[in-house]
Amino acid sequence: MLSRTRVLTCALLFLVGLPAGRSAVRTGDLFPSLSDAGLTGGALPDITGKVVLVDFWASWCAPCKASFPALARLQQDYSSKGLVIVAVSVDEKPAAYAGFVKRFGPPFVTLLDQKHELVTAVDVPAMPTSFVIDRHGRVRFLHAGFRGQDTESELRRQIEMLLTEKG
Repeated sequence: MLSRTRVLTCALLFLVGLPAGRSAVRTGDLFPSLSDAGLTGGALPDITGKVVLVDFWASWCAPCKASFPALARLQQDYSSKGLVIVAVSVDEKPAAYAGFVKRFGPPFVTLLDQKHELVTAVDVPAMPTSFVIDRHGRVRFLHAGFRGQDTESELRRQIEMLLTEKG
């Protein structure tokens, strides 16, 4: 049985959007193959040698809705420099996924993990969660939750760092 302190700590970490240590894919690990994940809804982009941001989201998630404009700004500012954003929905109903995509019109690739193969393999700790992956396919940064401008600024700093690293 978990102690009251442990329960409160885990709840607090979840609420503020910090990783609570449950991600099966951790910093330094290779990120699972997107092409083997059973994703639907569109074509996978070429990510070979690119910095990749994989963002897990759901149509029912309020912070996910808030994060999409920030991801669009990142796409606009960094795609020409080698950033690829892949937003992966965990919605169980394709209509919910499609409605969200239609409403927000993201300028980056959005895919559906309806069978939850990738989200289960990664063990996403919160919605949304972003994995920032280097040119070699290794997870370098993990962001559980979305804290507005703080998260966007942190992502910008990390993306810029990875884009300047030699491939």
